Amino acid sequence: MISKFDAIIAIDPNASFETRQEPNEEEVITWLNGYTPIADDVIAAKQEELRLATAHIAPRKSSYPSILEQLDMQYWDQVNGTTTWKDAIAKVKSDNPKSE
Repeated sequence: MISKFDAIIAIDPNASFETRQEPNEEEVITWLNGYTPIADDVIAAKQEELRLATAHIAPRKSSYPSILEQLDMQYWDQVNGTTTWKDAIAKVKSDNPKSE
C-alpha cells in the first residue's frame, strides 16, 4: 500500500504537513504552516498511480535468483560463452512487466 505521505511528497516535495497512523484508522494528515491542503481525491489518485507504477517490484524481488546464484551464472557464462544469467533476468522481467 502506498501511503498518503508518499503520495503527497510525489505531488509536492515541498508540502508542509505531517501524517500519523491511528490504530485501526486511516492515515491522518495535518497541514502545517498555512500550506493549502491537497484534496483527498487528488491524493488517492496519486496513491493509485504510484501503486500501479510499482506493482512489478515485489514479484520481481521474489523471482530473481539470489546474488550468489547470479554471480555463479555470470562466472559460468564467461567460462562457457553462454547467456544463462541474461536469460534468467530477462525471464523475470518479462514474467513481471512494468505497467504502462
